[in-house]
Amino acid sequence: MFQKTSFTTLIVGVFIVYVLHTCWVMYGIVYTKPCEYPRSDKCISPYLASNPPLQLSIYTALRPNGEGGHSLIHREEAFDVHTRFERLINVSLPKKTRKNGTLYAMVFVHQPGMSPWQDPRQVHLVTQLTTYMLPKPPEVSLITGEDEPQSEMTLDRPVSHWRSRLTLNVVAENFHFDREALPSDVHRYMKVFQSGRKMVYLPLLFIDQLSNRVKDLVEINSSTTELPLTISYDTIALGKLRFWIHMQDAVYSLQQFGFTEKDADEIKGIFVDTNLYFLALTFFVAAFHLLFDFLAFKNDISFWKQKKSMVGMSSKAVLWRCFSTIVIFLYLLDEQTSLLVLIPAGIGSLIEVWKVKKAFKIYFMWKGGKPTFLFGKSDESEKRTEEYDSLAMKYLSYLLYPLCVGGAVYALVFVKYKSWYSWLINSLVNGVYAFGFLFMLPQLFVNYKLKSVAHLPWKAFMYKAFNTFIDDVFAFIITMPTSHRLACFRDDAVFLIYLYQRW
Repeated sequence: MFQKTSFTTLIVGVFIVYVLHTCWVMYGIVYTKPCEYPRSDKCISPYLASNPPLQLSIYTALRPNGEGGHSLIHREEAFDVHTRFERLINVSLPKKTRKNGTLYAMVFVHQPGMSPWQDPRQVHLVTQLTTYMLPKPPEVSLITGEDEPQSEMTLDRPVSHWRSRLTLNVVAENFHFDREALPSDVHRYMKVFQSGRKMVYLPLLFIDQLSNRVKDLVEINSSTTELPLTISYDTIALGKLRFWIHMQDAVYSLQQFGFTEKDADEIKGIFVDTNLYFLALTFFVAAFHLLFDFLAFKNDISFWKQKKSMVGMSSKAVLWRCFSTIVIFLYLLDEQTSLLVLIPAGIGSLIEVWKVKKAFKIYFMWKGGKPTFLFGKSDESEKRTEEYDSLAMKYLSYLLYPLCVGGAVYALVFVKYKSWYSWLINSLVNGVYAFGFLFMLPQLFVNYKLKSVAHLPWKAFMYKAFNTFIDDVFAFIITMPTSHRLACFRDDAVFLIYLYQRW
C-alpha cells in the first residue's frame, strides 16, 4: 500500500521542515506588529516622539549597583539619539581592579541638568568592563631560548582582562507598541510611566555585548593605572535590537554550558563582522553544510560497512587520510580552535581510524587477558591494486619527504613556538596542509591504471564535493588558523579530476 521511505528522504524532509520553521521564528523576531490606533489607550507611545533634551552619563563602579562609590568617566551634555559618535577616553583603574578584580560601567540616559541618581525618568544599564581569561602562553625560540616566560607567570589561573570597547545603541524610531502584544524580549529593556491616560516608554537603551571581541581584550596587571576605552554610539532598528537580544542570550547560554570566551567569540564574529543579509546567507550555508555532512558520513559508513574487498581502492591513501585527520585534530586542539571546527574534526578522525581497520582487515581479540591483532590476507586482485598504489607512493615520496623535513627545520630556526610539542604538531600539520592533497593522487593513479571508478563511494564523494565548495565560503566567515583556511581550497581540484575520470 505505502512505498517504503528511505532514511535519506526522511532526513531531507526533516531538514526542510527545520529550515522553514527557523525562517518563521526569525520573521517573528525581526517583525513587530505596531499598534493599530496610536492615540488609543491600548498603545504605549515613545518618549522620544516629543524630541526631549537628553544627556548621556557613564560611570564606573566596583559593584553593579554602584554601592561603595562610583566615578564619572564620560558625559555627553547635548545627547542627540540620531547622531552617531565615537569617543576615546582613558579610564583610571581602582586598586582592587588592578589586583585581578572587576570593574563595571553604568550607562545613564537622563534629563540634562539633573543627577541621574535623582532623575525619575532616567534609563540605565550596567555592563562589565572586565572579563576573566587564561593568559596566552608565551612563544619562545626553541633553538636560542629567546623570550622565555617568566618563572612567576601563572598560566593556569584566569586573570582580569580589559574590554577596550563599549558600544551603545538607542532605538530612535517612533514606534507605538500594542500593550496586549508587547514582545517579551523588548519588555525587559522597557521602562514606562503614566502620562494622563496614556502609557509612555522611555528610550530603549541597549549595550552591544556581541561587539566585545577577544582580540580587543587587554590583560590587566598591578602596574596598570589607566587604560583606553572606545565609546561608540549609533541608532539601532527595532528588528535588529530584538535579533541582537536573542543572539546575546544564545551566546550567554552557550557559556553556561561550558563554552569558553574564545568559543563564544567565534560565534560573535559571525554576527558582528557581517551584515544581516550575509548573516541569512550564512545560516542557509551552515544548514546545508550540516545536511551534507550528515549524508556524507552516513553514505561513507554504509559503503565501508559493506566493503569486503579493497580492489581498486588505495589502502595507503586511506592510511594517510587517517594520519592527516588525527594530526589536524591535534593541531586544532593545540591552537584552542573553536568547537565549531574542533568537534567535526574529532568525529572525522574516529571514522578514519575505523576505515583503516576495514582497509587492512585488522581484527581485534582478547587472548588470556591480552589484546591481539590479526591481519587478513589479500587476494590476487587486491595485490594488483597494491602494486599500483605502492608505485604511486614511491614517486610521491621523492618530492614529499624533502619538502616536509625542510619546512620543519626552517620553522625550528626562524619561528617561535610554545613548546617542542607545538613545533612537532605545527610541522606535521603544515606538511599535511601544504602537501597532503598529493596523497589523494595515488587513488587517481589506481583509477587510471584500472580504467575504472566503479569501486569508489560516489554518493559520499558527491556530498563531500558539495561540502568542499561550502567550506570555501566558511573559510571567510569562521575564524580559524590560516593554514586550515588555505587547506579548504586544496581539495577542489582533486574532486574535479575525480569527476573527469568518472566522465
